[in-house]
Amino acid sequence: VLLVRNKNEFRALGSKCPHYGAPLSKGVLRGERLRCPWHGACFNIRTGDIEEYPTLDCISCFKVTVEHGKVFVTAKKKVLTLPAVIKHKPHLGLASRVGVAALVCAETLRQEGFTGRIIMATREKHVPYDKSKLSKEMDLKAEDVYLRKPEFLAAQGIEFWTEKEAVSVDFQKKEVHFLDGSFQKYHQLLIATGSHSKPLKAPGADLQNVCILQTPEDSSKILKLATGKNLVIIGASFIGTRLDQASRGPAPARDTNGTSLQPGAAAELPAWVLAVYSSFYSSTAWNFLMNTQTSPFQMLQNKGVKFHMKSELCELKGKDGKVAEAVLSNGEKLPANVVVVGIGSAPNSAFLKGTSIARDDKGAILVDLHMQTNIPNVFAAGDVVSFPVALLRGDRSSIHHQQVAEAHGHFAALNMLKKEKELHTVPFFWTTLFGKTIRYAGCGKGYTDTVVKGSLEQQKFLIFYIRDGHVTAATSLNCDPMVSLIAEVLYLGKQISKEEAE
Repeated sequence: VLLVRNKNEFRALGSKCPHYGAPLSKGVLRGERLRCPWHGACFNIRTGDIEEYPTLDCISCFKVTVEHGKVFVTAKKKVLTLPAVIKHKPHLGLASRVGVAALVCAETLRQEGFTGRIIMATREKHVPYDKSKLSKEMDLKAEDVYLRKPEFLAAQGIEFWTEKEAVSVDFQKKEVHFLDGSFQKYHQLLIATGSHSKPLKAPGADLQNVCILQTPEDSSKILKLATGKNLVIIGASFIGTRLDQASRGPAPARDTNGTSLQPGAAAELPAWVLAVYSSFYSSTAWNFLMNTQTSPFQMLQNKGVKFHMKSELCELKGKDGKVAEAVLSNGEKLPANVVVVGIGSAPNSAFLKGTSIARDDKGAILVDLHMQTNIPNVFAAGDVVSFPVALLRGDRSSIHHQQVAEAHGHFAALNMLKKEKELHTVPFFWTTLFGKTIRYAGCGKGYTDTVVKGSLEQQKFLIFYIRDGHVTAATSLNCDPMVSLIAEVLYLGKQISKEEAE
């Protein structure tokens, strides 16, 4: 139990964040908002309700009384042992390639008292799952990464259709048409179709064992194919960042080679590789990642990693139909039994081509702060959208991350119910490199300066990203809960000047 004093009031709450079990006693308290130190989830201390994602569950609240200067907390032992509280108060919404945005939308509709029919449709075989774990713990079964069990959805009266791919939408007739020839009418529609890996456009891209990582089946396949083999990862994405740790832990040291390639960079590794984490393209953070003796990249280099900078993939060569070699633009040839492609993503919106729904030049659906498209009663959320970002002064952007997608789904549901609520969230990211967790909050796009506090060499630092004289984002290593604190300040609409950051 966590006992919180807010002015002259005491509140008793569950002590751990339901998301990953972070100790909330080490979090950030501002007014009635308590923010998790690890991943930025935020709770109302009066009700336990979620105020910021990525958690899907509330925290427990307990009765508090004060008598003769002593504080007493009353709780049932059974409640104290429960991991989380799921509050549901006893439109047809529909999405394909369903993920957290659609899941949160459906749950929010139920929590807000909607009793009508809700359908979630996906072309996948599974209920929504934690995709970040696909590259962190590759030996897990699909069921181990489910965000909600099928039984939970059934209990909430949420219909869940698997292997049901949407191929077109007739917005005039309010119909979604599926690959199997069937169609479904809707009253209100949520499009949360996510994104897909961009295809590799190079000779040999169609060879066997050239893989992408999007599903639990992909994760298992890559682990099976690549163990003890030569692996090449193409691209500087989250996939490359996490694959190395997921596979390296239980595996013995190997002499075989692997390579990570991106436009302008490549790395040669023993079997597994680490690609550049793209959020850290600043001179100071790049220095930490690449040059300091204790950086994650240096740790890899100490294990036999050799990085090939400013090098690009020219082609993949095969043998008996399977990939066997990666040829770089400088002519160097690297053995490759398995190739994983992670060169960015594109929105899953091709099925909307030819319709009147507004999209940008990359295919992202344009929505406003209500997650409303240009078509009445049609909403969109998650990776498939481009939306106004407050920290970019309202400029549009696509942000592909779980926490943002969940916020989208929540506000889409509220506005389906005519509550007229504008999206209000601060993007919060995290990743782990060799046991070192890096946190990032805000939106650093277009930053022009940085302020560094702490020491890059000692792996304890906080970096502020500055635009127009004010902090627009921050990242840290071993400085919890500073990024959560900054996220909370930004959420409250307050500005941090460069001078204050210094």
